[in-house]
Amino acid sequence: MVDFVFNSFVTLMVVVDPLGLAPIFAALTQGYSEKRKREAAIRGTALGAAILLVFALVGDGLLGALSIGLPAFRTAGGILLFLLALDMIFGRPTGLRSRTVRDQEEDEYNQDISVFPLAIPLVAGPGAITTVLLYTGGGSIGQIAVLVSVLLVVLLLTLASLLLAPRIMRLFGETGANVLSRVLGVLLAALAVQFAIDGIQSSFA
Repeated sequence: MVDFVFNSFVTLMVVVDPLGLAPIFAALTQGYSEKRKREAAIRGTALGAAILLVFALVGDGLLGALSIGLPAFRTAGGILLFLLALDMIFGRPTGLRSRTVRDQEEDEYNQDISVFPLAIPLVAGPGAITTVLLYTGGGSIGQIAVLVSVLLVVLLLTLASLLLAPRIMRLFGETGANVLSRVLGVLLAALAVQFAIDGIQSSFA
């Protein structure tokens, strides 16, 4: 159980990337008052948490309803997380983290960033949803409860990072944030490969 807690915490920390969200949030809320920044951070994190908790609680049933076996999902999820890791390592935006031109145009008309892009896809993106499903799929009630607890801790850290975004930017700077993102990307790549290997081994077991 200790390994489960550690692995799930590390994976969620890397995928959600609280520190990496700080410079994005600072840019999105440039010109906002302190009150509006605080409200956007709280609302966006809460909405992202709600989405991830839904997948944590009903994800296993969802896979069953779609007739998707856990080994297949582990393999596919590992590949998806590996692509996300490559995005982090090489700094080349992919569809997992970047926004399309259409998304950017919508930003010009939508001033409330708490739903989009903060809650989705920055907090509750494809990588985070996949991670939650990987750790809860086929798990016991105890494991799901532990995962939910770990998820809440990560989201609290994310909220703290958003609220302290200006201070974090002064502390790390853009270069420091980029270096940290690449180091975490290497770690996520290794975890993603392990997910895929476990899925393949389970398929042939």
